Amino acid sequence: MSPAPPQFPFAAVVGQDDAKLALCLAAVDPAIGGVLLRGAKGSAKTTLARGIAALLAGEAPFVELPLGATEDRLIGSLDLAAALTGGEVRFRPGLLASAHGGVLYVDEVNLLADHLVDVLLDVAATGVNRVEREGVARAHESRFLLVGSMNPEEGELRPQLLDRFGLAVEVGAETDPGRRAEAVRRRLAFDADPEAFTRAWAEPQDDLARRLETARPARCRAELTAAVSALCAGLGAESLRADLVTCRAAAALAGLEGRDEATVDDVRRVAPLALAHRRRRQPFEQPGLDRQELDHALDEATGRPEGQEEHRGGAGGAPEEDPLPRPGDEGAGSEPPERTAAADPPTRVVPLSVPRSEGSAGGRRSPVEGTKGRLVGDREPDGPVGPVAVAATVRAAGARRASAGERGRSGTGPLVEAGDLREALREAKAPNLVVLAVDASGSMGAERRMEAAKGAVLSLLLDAYQRRDRVALVTFRGEAAEVALRPTSSVEVARARLAALPTGGRTPLAAGIGAALDLAVGAGRQAGGRRPLLVVVSDGRATAGPPGTDPLGAAREAAAAVRRQGLPSVVVDADQGATRLGLAAELAEAMGARHLTLAELSAGTLAEAVREVGGLR
Repeated sequence: MSPAPPQFPFAAVVGQDDAKLALCLAAVDPAIGGVLLRGAKGSAKTTLARGIAALLAGEAPFVELPLGATEDRLIGSLDLAAALTGGEVRFRPGLLASAHGGVLYVDEVNLLADHLVDVLLDVAATGVNRVEREGVARAHESRFLLVGSMNPEEGELRPQLLDRFGLAVEVGAETDPGRRAEAVRRRLAFDADPEAFTRAWAEPQDDLARRLETARPARCRAELTAAVSALCAGLGAESLRADLVTCRAAAALAGLEGRDEATVDDVRRVAPLALAHRRRRQPFEQPGLDRQELDHALDEATGRPEGQEEHRGGAGGAPEEDPLPRPGDEGAGSEPPERTAAADPPTRVVPLSVPRSEGSAGGRRSPVEGTKGRLVGDREPDGPVGPVAVAATVRAAGARRASAGERGRSGTGPLVEAGDLREALREAKAPNLVVLAVDASGSMGAERRMEAAKGAVLSLLLDAYQRRDRVALVTFRGEAAEVALRPTSSVEVARARLAALPTGGRTPLAAGIGAALDLAVGAGRQAGGRRPLLVVVSDGRATAGPPGTDPLGAAREAAAAVRRQGLPSVVVDADQGATRLGLAAELAEAMGARHLTLAELSAGTLAEAVREVGGLR
């Protein structure tokens, strides 16, 4: 086996001080719970993950979990070779066993299947992988530094999974030209001669590796623990993991610096890494922790005069220079003219569901049996064999051969016979696609229609975020419609596109409905026939259409095409004021859609909240 190629030295990465600090703290105390690196591509996330593994003692393994990995590959499964050749039920370890004592890296963790993320975080928290499936019952140690990376534009992690990561860091590319140039120079030097570059950085690498190997978490006195809890409560961090992780991170920082007791200043330095992703916030509110807000909350928690920092020190004494800086130190005719309206605040909306179709589950985020997802069982096929449950098939073949006295005998017959075949039963919660068609014409600028309409769409996006739906956005104004956003799991991007949407011009309603229908039908084919939900937000006024046609008639014909397709749809009526034309209601009737006014879209919010508080849901 050829030796592994040299890795770019961790110490040679330019900038990214917050990420470096978070990774080092998690290496000192794995109980912190892993590190999530959030940022755009090309910001050295993978380089840092590989680099921290090279610093750990004992040739620590670096294991990367591919997005396409199955649950068998992750947790382990039946040893097929042993079952086929000898009929033995033997456990074959998976990636969680390979990562023991090292780093398990999950790139684009936000795109990993939910059931795999659940398993991964459970094992990372307990340090033990327990497998009970396919006739195998095993448990083994699996302690590793979990590092996940993600690009928020490709979709967010569920809040409950985000909370399970101990530390989270916003990683961005360097903006200072000098530092960018230095990063490029170092990379070019490494690519030209990796061995020479690695030797040149050997001293700082070895020094940091020694510090990580000898560092032990410091003491965290009761007074400091109380201050941390007061800080977390004051900043609105709901989970108790916030308190635990902040204390552990502060203790790890003190230990890394050779001190035997954590201080308030250690808390100040690690709090942005432990708390920013745990704040009580709306899904569309940007994560983060303002330095002044943190200082004020910490001063209140400790009872010190505002702005007075505790002297750093301790029995071990702090080094004169800290190589791991503090987080945050770096720093148309009579139509109204075109304008961009701000959105009203989002509210909870009434449930919008996809009706049940033959052979599929109704609703949204419904458990769906298929070829992907968590393995929930197997069965003997009734007719043509679908996806084969390999382990179950091998187990059945082994049992048959053992019962027939074939163990240890050689023969020319097949190892697996037709009667041994078993079909795999897998289950996944399938997201739906919500196609939003938003009227951005001049008539929507009257009587605050656009502000209310944007608020309604934000509410729908909030609902899609909570259900883990995919969303697409079509806008129409002037003479044509535009696909502003192709189907994506990132409702953050949809929100940004919506915020920048101007209002003005005529209303090509037929074009908007047609574009949304084409997008929805195409996406439905790609999703294996799963039916999207089409939502049209408009006042129903149609003032532009194909040449030689009546705009309103063309809009009704486009609506009838939606009805013929049998596509589940909703018309959100943005017509407001004393005089209403009722055009959106007529559009909904032609479309076979549910008709809701802006007020009705959020109707029942209070009743739903009361039911939730009373535990009736």
